[in-house]
Amino acid sequence: MISDLQKLGGISALIEAALYVTGFGLFLTVLDPSGYEGHVERVAFLADNQVASYIANLLIYVVFGVVLVVLVLALHARLKNGSAAIMQTATAFGLIWAGLVIASGMIANIGNSTVIGLFSEHQDRAVSLWLAIITVQEALGGGNEIVGGLWVLLLSWAALRAGKLPKVLKINLRMVTPVTGKPRIQPPNSVPKIAVMRSVAQERKIRCSVSKTRTVNSPNVVPATSSHNS
Repeated sequence: MISDLQKLGGISALIEAALYVTGFGLFLTVLDPSGYEGHVERVAFLADNQVASYIANLLIYVVFGVVLVVLVLALHARLKNGSAAIMQTATAFGLIWAGLVIASGMIANIGNSTVIGLFSEHQDRAVSLWLAIITVQEALGGGNEIVGGLWVLLLSWAALRAGKLPKVLKINLRMVTPVTGKPRIQPPNSVPKIAVMRSVAQERKIRCSVSKTRTVNSPNVVPATSSHNS
């Protein structure tokens, strides 16, 4: 028999999926800052779309974090018997992640309101404050989700050991965890740099191999011989 907490956990998972779809829809349409290159232009764009930005931050951060608490507790209740120690650690990381996400959204909304209030009279101060707010928000939960990645990692491990989740879901968790972990702990713009470094290294290897091949196959190259005095 499914308990009330398990039912709430299933509902929470569906709500979180809907919140993410809605948030991504807003950021790809109304809140798409394409064409606004400078910091002043970005803050002006934020001022023109204050309501939409507030709603987006409220949904994908604050509401998402609140609903995440229910989901974390529901998964803990479902998997704790099979892997008690792992689930205790996973639940701790899950609740910490929920708190960080909520704090990130609240800082963004309150901070953006202050930035917009300053922008009309003190653009430089408004831009400086906006940059500081973005840094704090990204550090807490916007661009760095190490805590959330640890929760998913430990949760998938406990699910595999307990054997209480559907096999397809456990396989998906095992596949998603390493994919989501590495990119999120890398700093912004690090992926293109790594790709360039790898391509340069590969190009150097190719050049070295081609050079060696030409040297060996060249008819003008005389192999070195050692001379001995008779």
